[in-house]
Amino acid sequence: MTRSVLTALTGAWEPDVVTALEATSGYAVARRCADLADLLATAAAGLGDLALVSAELRALDRPALHELAEHGLGVAGVVAPGDEAGERRLRQLGLAVVVAADVSTPDLEDALDEAASGSLGAAGAGVDEPVVEDPVQLPGGRPGRVLAVWGPTGAPGRSTVALNLAAELAVHAPTLLVDADTYGSSLAQALGLLDEAPGMTAACRAADQGGLDLVALARLAPEVSPGLRVLTGTPRPHRWTELRAPSVAQVLGIARQLASHVVVDCGFCVEDDEELSYDTLAPRRNAATLTALEEADDLVVVGAADPIGLQRLVRSVQDLATVPSPSPTVVVNKVRASAVGSRPERRIAEALQRFAGMDDLTYLPWDQATLDAAMFAGTTLADHAPQSDLRRAVQALAARWAGGGAVVSRRSRRAARR
Repeated sequence: MTRSVLTALTGAWEPDVVTALEATSGYAVARRCADLADLLATAAAGLGDLALVSAELRALDRPALHELAEHGLGVAGVVAPGDEAGERRLRQLGLAVVVAADVSTPDLEDALDEAASGSLGAAGAGVDEPVVEDPVQLPGGRPGRVLAVWGPTGAPGRSTVALNLAAELAVHAPTLLVDADTYGSSLAQALGLLDEAPGMTAACRAADQGGLDLVALARLAPEVSPGLRVLTGTPRPHRWTELRAPSVAQVLGIARQLASHVVVDCGFCVEDDEELSYDTLAPRRNAATLTALEEADDLVVVGAADPIGLQRLVRSVQDLATVPSPSPTVVVNKVRASAVGSRPERRIAEALQRFAGMDDLTYLPWDQATLDAAMFAGTTLADHAPQSDLRRAVQALAARWAGGGAVVSRRSRRAARR
């Protein structure tokens, strides 16, 4: 069977590659595309099985390769002989198969076979993680774990928990805090960083262009305290289109190599944009949150300890059952007697056990004055109020993922169990 190949190649060597391709026994050129738009349109029309792209192809980025994969095409890259920078860019974009323009016909056929086999699985198969040099030696050489912090609408305290949980984990191992909330990012303000500083948007843009590696990510995520780096969020909500699913997944994949713990502050909404479901290639409003939940190894769900917040918590945990995500650790935040009556922990535990079957809960006490002071100082609870009950409760929560290295007092354990 002869497979159809679409080419989008630039450079004086383009005719030579086409000639070598036509000499193969199993492949034939279906169309020589003039640019990326022509290639994508031809692929959408179902006129090809594979695509050959060059490193210099204008506007070639990770979303474009993802779109080709969605159309079922295997993709291989072609670079000029000796063009190491071009090959590096294509591999950072995720291409597993890259050949030189002076490749022989048998070697070209082998490369096309490899690219074709990568396209036979799920859409996007055959697009590998890039090979990057690792300037950070993580403990045991293992990749870091991604911990997503999520919760329903209503400001239950997702960002507060994510920030202070990351600060506690950073005491024991390198930690990266990622602001992936595309509705209202706030970690930059909480830490007194410039709101316009490049962060997650710049990282995703670099991932799109094949320019994101460990060095670039480390540069975009400054160290705000010993062991803790922060990748700030989108400065304005309307820029959510810059955080596409393939780019977010790429950022988190490289983040695993930069830190032992990657704590992601997620937005509240997990709707899968049903209005756009007919167009699987359109940007998704909640792609950053959905991708973070899918990529996460662990999940913390934060709910507010008041009647409305608890009702939203129950419904949100039910909504998570339809989203690819880990089993959640439920944190009830802002616990106070004035909202639910005396002995609030007991009342909340009884209600959530009865209506949602939740029995493994962590409680964080209400301490708005301490949080306000820490926000005003642009720092974490560990730095501003290390002896506060709220900080001790977060410290006890962090011990679950600190690898057993956390020193947790009896008071802290009681605060977490209440």
